[in-house]
Amino acid sequence: MTLIMQLYVFILAGFVGFLVIGKVPPLLHTPLMSATNAISGISLVGAIVAAGGQYGKISTILGFIAVIAAATNVVAGFLITDRMLGMFKQPAKGAGHGADTKGGAK
Repeated sequence: MTLIMQLYVFILAGFVGFLVIGKVPPLLHTPLMSATNAISGISLVGAIVAAGGQYGKISTILGFIAVIAAATNVVAGFLITDRMLGMFKQPAKGAGHGADTKGGAK
C-alpha cells in the first residue's frame, strides 16, 4: 500500500469510530465499554502486528501509537467495569450502624 492509502484508511477508521461512539447514549457507555474489552484486545493484537512488522517507518510509528491507544482502552475498560461492579456490592455487616463515618459515635 502507498503512504496515501495508509493515511486514508487510518483517518477513515478514526472518523467512523468517532461517529459510532458519539451515537451511544451516556447511560450505555459503561456496559458498552465492559462488553467491548474483547474487541479492544483484538485491536491490540492487530496494533502489535502493525508495529512489529517490517512494513515501513510510518507503519511502525502508527502501530506504536495504536498499541498505546488500544492498551489504554483495554485497561480503562477493566477499571471502569470493576468500578461499576463495585457499585453492586453489599456493604459490610456492621458498617453504618451507630458509628459516624469519621470514627466518632453518634
